[in-house]
Amino acid sequence: MGAHQEGKREAGDDAHGVDIDSLARQLREELAAANSSAVQVQLTGGCPIIIAEVGSLTRNVDAAEYDPHHVAIGPYHRLRNPDLARNDEKIRCLNAVLSAASNAAAATTLEVYLDEIANLEIRARSCYAHSFSLESREFVRMLLLDGCYLLVRFGDVVRRANGAAAGKGGATTVLAPAAGGGGGDMLEAVAVVRDVFYLAENQIPFFVIDKIHQLTRSDTTVSAVDAIAGYVRELLRRQQYSVATPALSEPTVPGNLLHLLHMNLVPTVHPPRTSDDNKVSRKRRVGRWKTATEYHLAGVKFKSRPVGGGAGNGGARSILDVRLDAGGGTLEIPRLNIDGETWRLLRNLMALEQRNPEITKSHVTAYCVFVSQLACTASDVEFLARRGVVSHGLGNHGEVAALFSDLCKGVVFCADDPEQNYLRGVCQALESGVRCHRRRWMVWLRRTYFSNPWLVLGLAAAVLGLVCTMVQAVYSVLSYRQGGR
Repeated sequence: MGAHQEGKREAGDDAHGVDIDSLARQLREELAAANSSAVQVQLTGGCPIIIAEVGSLTRNVDAAEYDPHHVAIGPYHRLRNPDLARNDEKIRCLNAVLSAASNAAAATTLEVYLDEIANLEIRARSCYAHSFSLESREFVRMLLLDGCYLLVRFGDVVRRANGAAAGKGGATTVLAPAAGGGGGDMLEAVAVVRDVFYLAENQIPFFVIDKIHQLTRSDTTVSAVDAIAGYVRELLRRQQYSVATPALSEPTVPGNLLHLLHMNLVPTVHPPRTSDDNKVSRKRRVGRWKTATEYHLAGVKFKSRPVGGGAGNGGARSILDVRLDAGGGTLEIPRLNIDGETWRLLRNLMALEQRNPEITKSHVTAYCVFVSQLACTASDVEFLARRGVVSHGLGNHGEVAALFSDLCKGVVFCADDPEQNYLRGVCQALESGVRCHRRRWMVWLRRTYFSNPWLVLGLAAAVLGLVCTMVQAVYSVLSYRQGGR
């Protein structure tokens, strides 16, 4: 019986040409390695944010919006374009960190840095959606150099550590966003900010940066999150995108620098609850937003909300704070200042949300869907610009409209899911107002008769003539009755 089965196995192997025993051993080894890695990652805390390549459907719209042009951070673009590794500059940053550490009360050697980062290797690799051909030696080296580069340029770690060693305390002024901390001209500073903060693929886990910061500073009064978060807040304030100050403590610590920026772009307005409080509205599909001119023709007014300035002045905390007024007839939208980096920032924030929806939610995606459908034609952009809702210095309104139209191509989004679409209630309330027959009739009357002053005068004269005729008729009837008596 055994010989018969062995003969069948050999015959089967010859038939399909596959060494079953060898393939089974290989798969068992891979399963064991995967299980071992999963256990170690679980023990070290896992990874809050997954860093992944942008999907081809989205990237194909404009691949340049996702690629760095000055410096590569992390493994994706380091492997694709070694020229962006900037090893010489990163070595100088490592030297600056080591010098700052040697001046601290508890000096830290290079070997200590390497040993601590090596302990984080498995956890760091788990933060990437793809595996890499980098050996452990190169991977640890990359993490250390990139972390030192980010802390020197944006965490002010050298000046803070030296100040603490000299007895000056740990509090220093956060570097201005345009300066970049490491010097250089304005174009280079802008390029570094764009590559480091705006790109979803060009990232390393934040816990690596935090570990280097802990080893460099002799005290813990200012964490790496606090140091870089101040820089991010100043950056967004200058662009007038956000003035929010999110809580940056467990369990909401950032996964990487783009996630840190994303945490400042969370809507603070509360949409109307009427849409979600009854079963009928839950079943009603939202569909797509109308364009700005369509809403305008339906009687909806548009008002620009300043970002900042206090809630008493109608100010918004971020560009996501879109709301309807109490009467439901005015759509209040924070002013969006568009420059050469706006589309890159929004697209990469959406890419971050697409890969990590449970942690980041889909607020930025919902906002982008809203503005891309609201301003998809040149006339819409022109109208919104007149209302102060959109401001841009690009070639013309048609160019901006084309960029709005392409903004959400390839993005997966369910407008009817209240967990994904924080503007769902606003959309439903707006649609209810647009469909109101009384409001539509009033809009038609106003546009038909009250838009032209001569028509208004003519209508007033006609009404006055009608009233006079009716009064004359009444007097005639009364006179006839009195004469008959």
